[in-house]
Amino acid sequence: MDSKTLTASAGEAGHPGAIGDTGDIGEPAGTQPLSWYAEAGPRARRAFWSCKVGYMLDGMDTQMLSFVIPTLVATWGISLGDAGFIGTMTLLSSALGGWIAGILSDRIGRVRTLQLTVLWFAVFTGLCGLAQNYGQLLAARSLMGFGFGGEWTAGAVLIGEVIRARDRGKAVGLVQSGWAIGWGLAALLYAVLFSVMAPEIAWRALFLIGLVPALLVLVIRQYVKEPEVFEHAKAAQKDAQDTPRFTEIFSPKLLSTTLRAALLTTGAQGGYYAITTWLPTFLKTERHLTVMGTGGYLAMIIVGSYVGYLSSAWLTDRLGRKPNFILFAVGSMAIAFAYTSLPLTNGSMLWLGFPLGFFASGIFSGMGAFLTELFPTRVRGSGQGFCYNVGRAIGALFPVLIGALSKQFGLGPSIGMFAVAAYGVLIVAALTLPETRGRELESA
Repeated sequence: MDSKTLTASAGEAGHPGAIGDTGDIGEPAGTQPLSWYAEAGPRARRAFWSCKVGYMLDGMDTQMLSFVIPTLVATWGISLGDAGFIGTMTLLSSALGGWIAGILSDRIGRVRTLQLTVLWFAVFTGLCGLAQNYGQLLAARSLMGFGFGGEWTAGAVLIGEVIRARDRGKAVGLVQSGWAIGWGLAALLYAVLFSVMAPEIAWRALFLIGLVPALLVLVIRQYVKEPEVFEHAKAAQKDAQDTPRFTEIFSPKLLSTTLRAALLTTGAQGGYYAITTWLPTFLKTERHLTVMGTGGYLAMIIVGSYVGYLSSAWLTDRLGRKPNFILFAVGSMAIAFAYTSLPLTNGSMLWLGFPLGFFASGIFSGMGAFLTELFPTRVRGSGQGFCYNVGRAIGALFPVLIGALSKQFGLGPSIGMFAVAAYGVLIVAALTLPETRGRELESA
């Protein structure tokens, strides 16, 4: 990509006249992964960093529960089933929150919805640290999930609209990679706090640190503006007195796209939950491997996830949305087969953590850009919020179904069957949906 001097307005994605936005779906992406950032306008850069930091803090707050479950079991005497129910309720409430946030982002704006969701998940994460019993923790955590699901939707729509067409996949994928950084930060905070405090105090301190993201709202309020493509759409709606309705995503014009996009996200998230929820139990109880509980194995998965996010972000602009989804789906299938069918040692398990994180997480890098390009501006938030979070809600049921099926077929084969089925659904959905790489948002 040639170096150019850009004006602020030319750097705004989805805006007519943005440098590099030719609208040609086959237009190749830049050869330098970060050249898009050097050429982006200040408006796009501020949105990028606000969304990336938001995703990072979202990931940090969300992953905290997995680290403190053993302490809660020992301190409060709750069962693993009780702890698992908290996780399930968090996922289901996040699906509802993402759906509602999508509708709100079309009504009150992407930036305002982002502010509300960040503040919401931060406050309720902090309240988790003040919970005095299981019921209070369940309520606070469920409400926290409502905010973290909403933050993904608002952030994905915002960053997708401010970045120009040819670089949208890279930028949105880099924002998504903030999740892995937040996951690593949660692990680091856990290690530090539990080394200097008693466990019954440390878990509360960890959740209270989750209040920090609330400060990001001040930055967003001051520096981040609505995407120009959204402002133009709202102005046109006001002039025509034509308020968008959520139900438009089920109109004859969009229904097929909505259903196929929901199948795509169901496959990605169902496969992810099928692999990540039950693999540790399978490998520990049936293969008698111990490496899963080590910091080295967790670090390998987190690093693999981060590299997967970055690689997928670049590939989705280079190869196209559909080939990238299929590539990562096939890779995830192979990992599921390796974990459940091949004889593994602790050493091989440790190294397989990298491709597990790489493929299972990297597949999500292209999701935000693809959903952004599939829906028109007036209902983009509604469409994206509905499709992604229907997938999350259905995918959250996969661990329960695997547990039930394992009584008849065994845990390993059940994991494999559900993973193959989920990623198979994703591949079929991807093949039937249009390729959108390089699509101008006005033509969506």
